[in-house]
Formats: sequence, C-alpha cells, structure tokens
Amino acid sequence: MLNQLKPVEGSKKNRKRLGRGAGSGTGKTSGKGHKGQKARSGGGVRPGFEGGQLPLFQSIPKRGFRNVNRKEYAVVNLDKLNVFKENEIINIDKLIEMKVIKKRLSGLKILANGKINKPLTIQANKFSKVALKAITKAGGKAEVI
Repeated sequence: MLNQLKPVEGSKKNRKRLGRGAGSGTGKTSGKGHKGQKARSGGGVRPGFEGGQLPLFQSIPKRGFRNVNRKEYAVVNLDKLNVFKENEIINIDKLIEMKVIKKRLSGLKILANGKINKPLTIQANKFSKVALKAITKAGGKAEVI
C-alpha cells in the first residue's frame, strides 16, 4: 500500500553536520584540520593545479585547429532514400521523422553511396556531383535550399 512505503534500509544517509561540538567528530575545525589554504573559506586550488609545477595539460603538445564557425552537415546516402514513396518531397524534417537521421545540424548533404531507383524530389543544402546525376537519372529533382 502507498501509506506503507519506506526507503530501503541504508539507502538514506544523514548529511554530515559540521561544527556541532567536539563529540560529533566534525566539531571545531569542521573536518578541515588547522589553518592552511584548504581550511580557509573559498580556499583550495583549481582542478589540474600541481603546486606550481607545470601542469600535465600544459606540457602535452597541442594539435590541430577547431573552427568555431564550422558547418557540420547531416549526411544521407542515396540507398537510404529508397524507403520513401515515388514522387515524394524529401527534406530534413521528413528524414528526422522517418529516423533516417538523428538530428538537424548545419544542414543536409546527399552523397552517392548506393542506388536510387525511384523518382524523388529531394531538398537539401548540398549534393555530391555523382548524387545529382543519379537523382536526375532516376527521374527525380534535386533542390538546393
């Protein structure tokens, strides 16, 4: 019954009550010891600090460049488009709805892996040259948005 529900034995732990007398085990200095940087309010060092020694993350060589303004396209191959009906209009929303792609990134790019065997109208940001030829050869249209 709902009125008899109780948490499992040992699953609820009491919080540590600091500075509540010598007998509590964490009285007086509240478990911080005596003086020093870590005993002060707001004290302590930042993550990765090694006492003034050159930190590991600084001594490891850095590689590459990440462009902040890069565009990442959701990529779909032609063989994945065969699940749609003939003469259907395919755009990024429809591909997400049919779970062909997971999420919308900067846009959609169609690549030419596999074969397309029905006429479809595909709206995407980019097409590879071979994919464009394959779509028009199958009787479909490729619209750049």
